[in-house]
Amino acid sequence: MTLTDYPRRIALVTDFGVGPYVGQIRLLLSGLIPATPVIPLISDLAPFRPDLAAYLLPALIEDMPAQTLYLCVVDPGVGSDRAIIAARVRDHWLIGPDNGLLVPAIRSDPEAEVFRIDWRPPALSDSFHGRDLFAPLAAHMVRGALPKAIPIPSDTLVGRELPPQQAKICYVDHYGNLITGIDARTIDRDWVIALGDRPIRHARTFSEVPPGTAFWYANAFRLLEIAVNQARADQLLDLGVGDAIAFSQTGGLPL
Repeated sequence: MTLTDYPRRIALVTDFGVGPYVGQIRLLLSGLIPATPVIPLISDLAPFRPDLAAYLLPALIEDMPAQTLYLCVVDPGVGSDRAIIAARVRDHWLIGPDNGLLVPAIRSDPEAEVFRIDWRPPALSDSFHGRDLFAPLAAHMVRGALPKAIPIPSDTLVGRELPPQQAKICYVDHYGNLITGIDARTIDRDWVIALGDRPIRHARTFSEVPPGTAFWYANAFRLLEIAVNQARADQLLDLGVGDAIAFSQTGGLPL
């Protein structure tokens, strides 16, 4: 399949953390497509949790430059027979495993196109498909080709049953702030998060609450985030990735 809107840059979205993994992907791509920028967008997504990382992806790509290819790897099924998919979402391309990771991003565009990729490179390790499969595939796409691409309906994807929003902690950032899978634009500012006997109320900025006070706000990605002014919310509230939150007022949140 030939791409007329081939990508101009690549963004890496992974759970690889520190170590050689992101570096090897970037180094390989620098040899395959030396003129193409490769940006490590995020490498500390929750390991083994594509069902949670999935909710960050639409927020991370919103407002980003057109013709960007997002190489997405949170892949606990690496080495198995799980499928590989590519998707055109508005003016972006995404590639990743068919494990739910791309589902919310695909849902965000009613006209999204989804493809199963049957192409495999001649040399493929059992445990590092980010380097051996996804990076060469990305290079093909930058050159204008999507090899062995079979169009498939989005309602056949693994993870199609994921809720529209996720009332769980999906990511803990460097500061201990707790990012949920809830679009903050869909809820009222008077809603209160109930954590036992501790109510968490909305504030617009950190400076609106005293140091040590927990609050929720709409973060820069438009997701609901729980934070503590000048402290770590994950430690103070004893919350982490996968923990659920509840509201004392739930309105009509489409969860």
